[in-house]
Amino acid sequence: MNQFDAIIIGGGIVGATAACALGQAGMRVAIVEARPPPAADRQKPDPRVFAITRASERIFRSLGVWQQIADKDLFAFTDMEVWDAAGEGVTHFDAAELGEPYLGHMIEPRIIETALSEQLASDARISRFCPARFSAVDVDDQRVSVTLEDGQCLAASVLIAADGVRSPVREALAIKTRTHDYHQTSVVGLVKTSEPHRDTAWQRFLPGGPLAFLPMQDGWSSIVWTLPTAEAERIMQLDKEAFHAELSEAFACRLGEIVDSGERESWPLRRMHAEHYVENRVALIGDAAHAIHPLAGQGVNLGLLDAAALSEVITAALQNDRDPGALRVLRRYERWRRGENLLMMSAMDVINRTFSNTQPPLGRLRNLGLSLANRSGTVRQLFMRHATGLSGDLPALAAATEEASTSN
Repeated sequence: MNQFDAIIIGGGIVGATAACALGQAGMRVAIVEARPPPAADRQKPDPRVFAITRASERIFRSLGVWQQIADKDLFAFTDMEVWDAAGEGVTHFDAAELGEPYLGHMIEPRIIETALSEQLASDARISRFCPARFSAVDVDDQRVSVTLEDGQCLAASVLIAADGVRSPVREALAIKTRTHDYHQTSVVGLVKTSEPHRDTAWQRFLPGGPLAFLPMQDGWSSIVWTLPTAEAERIMQLDKEAFHAELSEAFACRLGEIVDSGERESWPLRRMHAEHYVENRVALIGDAAHAIHPLAGQGVNLGLLDAAALSEVITAALQNDRDPGALRVLRRYERWRRGENLLMMSAMDVINRTFSNTQPPLGRLRNLGLSLANRSGTVRQLFMRHATGLSGDLPALAAATEEASTSN
């Protein structure tokens, strides 16, 4: 039996972040990931990108991985403009209003994964089982034991499930979830427009769902086009020329014509929320605990806050000679994060339902709301500060100052 302080199932961005945080706190960590390590020299761009908030950036700075990320291709965006296709309502967000240089960064997942992988490999306290798959879990009063498909057995004080929306750990423990099928699918990919994006993230609300253009290097943008599922399937089958024409029309040619595009991918959308995040010696983080509508790009950022908060709770327990896997300890993490995540999920649902609607009364109401928000600097600033992670009940890793974190 391989003995550790913590076992993490799932070595993606959220799981790897938790492993780095616990390793740096002095814990012996096992991280189990089914996929091979990311290829550092991969040249092919990802069809989708993550909008990384300032809070997530601080987490990466605190863990000493931000410089590796910043040395690669990332793009800082300074503005965001949101408008309704069915009216005149528009809201513009500007980082300068907050006294900040930018609102966040657009980063390909592989760049973050590679930086975290290098950090994991450099920490002798972290053991990676990769590629390896979870098979079974057994929990008792003293420890949690995990069996892998190849027969290896691992044991620790606490098990962290960061294994995605279909979490095998969550399923093995019969933790129930509440789910909702949006009957929408997001089409994602990289496109180039004839006019510059002006370092701005653009989002147009259409009756079938929002369409976002997220700024990238060299005049490219990453699109997230949310559509009714049948319509998304049709869009995925279009040739380049027809796709460019329909996308340009859907975006009202706000940045001119679409002149080039890369591969497209599609992602069916469902909301999911675990009825509880913790059991004795087990905690769920990231997509294993919640899946959110992508219209505000908050999914991975919520997961990173989960990882930072849980690491803080576990580390504090050890510092106070408490059992880090005890249910009473892990419930502090659940109380901290479940309400925050539910609030964000509910807000995204309300926005999606309100804007993906052709009823005239709702159309007038949402356009009025956008216009009022645009005229109220206070409302805009409150929204921006929360969405970018400049305010809220943040874990210490996410609240670290620039001066302190850049030294890591």
